[in-house]
Amino acid sequence: MKKKCLIVVFILILTIPFSVSYGQESPKGPVYVVQDGDSLWGIAQQFRVSMNELASINNITNPNQLSAGMTLVIPGLEGIEGVLTTRTVNYGESLRSLSRLYQIPISLLARLNHITNPGEIYAGYSLVVIEKEVISGYKKLLIAPSQSILELSVQNQINPWKLVYDNKLAGTWAGLSADPLLIFGGQTSQPLALPEEITSVEISPLRLLQGKPFISRIVAPEGCTISGQIMDSQLHFFLEKPGTYASIQGVHAMTEPGLYPLSLTFDIPGKGEYKFSQMVNIGSVDYPYDQPLTVDPTTIDPEITKPEEELWRNLTIPFTEKKLWDGKFQIPSSLSEAYCLETNDCWSSRFGNRRSYNGSTYSFFHTGLDIVGKNGDDILAPAAGIVVYTGTLTVRGNATMIDHGWGIYTGYMHQSEILVNVGDQVEAGQLIGRVGETGRVEGPHLHWEVWAGGVQVDPLDWLNNIYP
Repeated sequence: MKKKCLIVVFILILTIPFSVSYGQESPKGPVYVVQDGDSLWGIAQQFRVSMNELASINNITNPNQLSAGMTLVIPGLEGIEGVLTTRTVNYGESLRSLSRLYQIPISLLARLNHITNPGEIYAGYSLVVIEKEVISGYKKLLIAPSQSILELSVQNQINPWKLVYDNKLAGTWAGLSADPLLIFGGQTSQPLALPEEITSVEISPLRLLQGKPFISRIVAPEGCTISGQIMDSQLHFFLEKPGTYASIQGVHAMTEPGLYPLSLTFDIPGKGEYKFSQMVNIGSVDYPYDQPLTVDPTTIDPEITKPEEELWRNLTIPFTEKKLWDGKFQIPSSLSEAYCLETNDCWSSRFGNRRSYNGSTYSFFHTGLDIVGKNGDDILAPAAGIVVYTGTLTVRGNATMIDHGWGIYTGYMHQSEILVNVGDQVEAGQLIGRVGETGRVEGPHLHWEVWAGGVQVDPLDWLNNIYP
């Protein structure tokens, strides 16, 4: 009887319909593994595809159903297999050098990133690559003009066929002049498209912003001469410490957002000159629009304002080799700096505000920070420097300019009294003048400017950050 019961139970189990899931079939095509915090919109932006296409190809009807670990097929890349990820492109990398680093043919790298022009690979670009084993380090070599791969191999005591294999070349004849070649397993990770003597290039921030300074810091041999240019501004480099060169440059507050070439020239002892240029991205800042202002027409007459602006700007052209300031700048006022920075109640107008005068278009911007004050209030030097100008101007009124070295200047306007002379060395916190209402003003205040590389930048950044 017991055996019959077991047979009946076994037959019943066999007759019950069921299905066994061994896991979903691996998706075909390039895929991305969803990470914590990802959104469908963010992933679409990351891979430069339509969110609707991304949802459709993955049968997603509710964007909120995403969870970490899910695998999404990326549309528009048929014929490509593998797990995709993104890497940030640094300054000093080119499409060719990135192709070598990630072992991806240029044509495939271009397709993954929808690139039609190599110049689109700007510093800060989010580059789509096929995920592979992480390369811990490499040794970089550049082919000199008229040099063959065989000569380069002999010079560096490297098997020429290792160079060919590691760089996916057709043969020892396939190298180009100034072509970056990599030997994997090295100890360094240098800027790929720059000479091996340039061991590090840092642009900070990597995404430049309107009205903000950026720092270029380069590690290179002592005795190296470095210069640069972005738009109309010349980059001047100073020896920050042995082997490290730095430049501080402002971005004009009215610069149109977009891509601009940042060019560097290196004169390397014993090697000669090397030039490199790469696009950088300049982003917008949400500067507010002030109410239209009514002023004395004389103070906006180009016949008067242009010569004055040229005089004021020319004061900031000389570059003093010595850095005179140390640490953060101080507020140039006897007001409590902590209170002012916490409440923002000490500024009657901020830097960058778009302005209209006497019914004009908003083609003007506020070039400094207006600090509240009464006639006769103290004006204090925010940092050590040398006075390079004192005088009376139509728009700026009683004005002073101080050189802090390395292309950094500060200006003080609308003073009732100037208490320093040209050539005076001043220290942080020293009394240099008194608040007034001279020049183009609606009432007493201190208009304070900071210049970096001949361009006005937001003074508040200098109260909150240490440069360089």
